[in-house]
Amino acid sequence: MDDLEHDATPDGARGWTTTPVGPELLRGALEVERTARGVLPHRLPAWARRQAPGDLTDVEAQPAGVRLAFRTRATAVELDVLATTTVYRGAPTPPDAVYDLLVDGRPAGRATADGGNVRTVDTTTWAAVLTPGPPGTVRFAGLADGPKDVEIWLPYRGIHELIALRTDAPVEPAPDPGRRVWLHHGSSISHGSTADGPTGTWPALAAARAGVELVNLGFSGNALLDPFTARTMRDTPADLISLKIGINLVNHDVMRLRAFTAAVHGFLDTLREGHPTTPVLVVSPLHCPIHEDTPGPAAADLSDGRLRFRALGDPAEAAHGRLTLRVVRDELARITAARATDDPHLHHLDGRALYGEADFAEFPLPDDLHPDAAGHRRIGQRFAEHAFGSAWAR
Repeated sequence: MDDLEHDATPDGARGWTTTPVGPELLRGALEVERTARGVLPHRLPAWARRQAPGDLTDVEAQPAGVRLAFRTRATAVELDVLATTTVYRGAPTPPDAVYDLLVDGRPAGRATADGGNVRTVDTTTWAAVLTPGPPGTVRFAGLADGPKDVEIWLPYRGIHELIALRTDAPVEPAPDPGRRVWLHHGSSISHGSTADGPTGTWPALAAARAGVELVNLGFSGNALLDPFTARTMRDTPADLISLKIGINLVNHDVMRLRAFTAAVHGFLDTLREGHPTTPVLVVSPLHCPIHEDTPGPAAADLSDGRLRFRALGDPAEAAHGRLTLRVVRDELARITAARATDDPHLHHLDGRALYGEADFAEFPLPDDLHPDAAGHRRIGQRFAEHAFGSAWAR
């Protein structure tokens, strides 16, 4: 706290205290980059970003699961941010990115920020144009006076440079809650897809139910068994690890069954170098009709003015090693069962236990690929029941 008290500066005109945002106030980020204005949280370290393709470096900088955590008596909080939002020409405008406030672990508000940069992508050429914009401010007021633990969960959508934190009372880093750390890797559904806010993604909901600290390495479109992701997870402290594998490998059509089997073994071998006895849960894909029996690639379809996805592969080619969700599920079950004979800390969960055919009938995938807010709630509840209630979490 001494460093923060030394750096905090009162604004005499408004009675505010300005506190620099740094690693001591951030949870869920693996690295914090200093920028000309403030800081940018990252979910991959710099060495991994240098190996990653451009679409992943954009995605890892989107702060899914990242939150500011501090203790204060403040009744008002302001956070200056510069957001960069990506929009696709011809596609519906994405909803505003929201910031969720928790006080002593309970929802206490939601806000958005004005301004920000806009990156416009032409879906015919994939060329992008950046239109600069001014920083904005996220404001929360009317908080109860008295000591409390405050968390501001950053949006899972867009890149958010954090410029300044202002409060009407001093802050100190929130104390270590002493909870187990859950390190999770997955695709856009783990990243957030179309959840209604940062605390509404299924990993955030499951973590809240289970009382664990979340580190979310859900990378939209990029759960591809990349070696640098495996090495990052190997080097990240964790008490529980889960891997949700499959959907991106199918809808990108990046490998055949022979390469998939070896890549899964390699990813798990790398994890075990740093986490020899940490419980690891391998989660196979959720139910997704377009890819159950049809290989990728997947393509976006905007023909009716809204975003939908469709699979372009030939189902007959699954017999020749093309990946479908059924092929992936069967192989993941086989791999984990074989490895578990020598690795009692390795576990498997069929993703259809989280979201299956009956769930699809109740909560269809709006774009045929991603669940909506209700789907995230169902998946988060089921994961808390099936995973955190299993031997993996004990």
